[in-house]
Amino acid sequence: MKEKRICFIHTVNGLVDMFTTLSRELIPGGKLCHIVDETLIQRVLAAGGLTPAIHRRVAEHAAAAEQNGAAVIQLTCSSISPCVDTIRQMVSVPLLKVDEAMVDMAVGKYRKVGIIATAPTTLKPSTDLVFQKAGARQDPIEVESVLCEGAFDAFLAGRVDEHDKIVRGRLLDLMGKVEVVLLAQASMKRIADALEEKERTVPVLSSPRPAVERLARIVSS
Repeated sequence: MKEKRICFIHTVNGLVDMFTTLSRELIPGGKLCHIVDETLIQRVLAAGGLTPAIHRRVAEHAAAAEQNGAAVIQLTCSSISPCVDTIRQMVSVPLLKVDEAMVDMAVGKYRKVGIIATAPTTLKPSTDLVFQKAGARQDPIEVESVLCEGAFDAFLAGRVDEHDKIVRGRLLDLMGKVEVVLLAQASMKRIADALEEKERTVPVLSSPRPAVERLARIVSS
């Protein structure tokens, strides 16, 4: 496969290793670059959502990635996923939402979908995307959205064990109510991975692997 440059735009530095590892596994011929801008998520949290300034900032990063040779650009934060809809026409290479491939796996296959997040700025975009995809297919769907109250603050304060305990409890509860659970944040994947097999009463999907699998298909086409 001809080497193609893939650029990831992150809002937290901790996701660089995760997406690099997946890319090395699934796209061994891909040349990677990473743009990390943690001020983006800080601005989203401070404003309670996206603002015109945040859209412009993401657009600047996407334009810079294309100018530096990116053949495809992947956002890795669901909180800024809606930016793709406004700036996709500003670049001439594919610009992708991190959660879109995961949502595509669920919509049309399951009717009762659970979505779990620790940040409200992530929960709404992911929920909206599920309804948007289901609406486009005219598929009936029921969505149970769960915010893990207190988990995000615990994570920011460095209380990782407390964060994981809250998320695990809400995740187990949600699995008893739906047919599939979508993890709205890539950082929650390790908690789902730690579940025992007997606890996995329904499929639990996370966004990183489906997103990189889709990247692999794009760069090989």
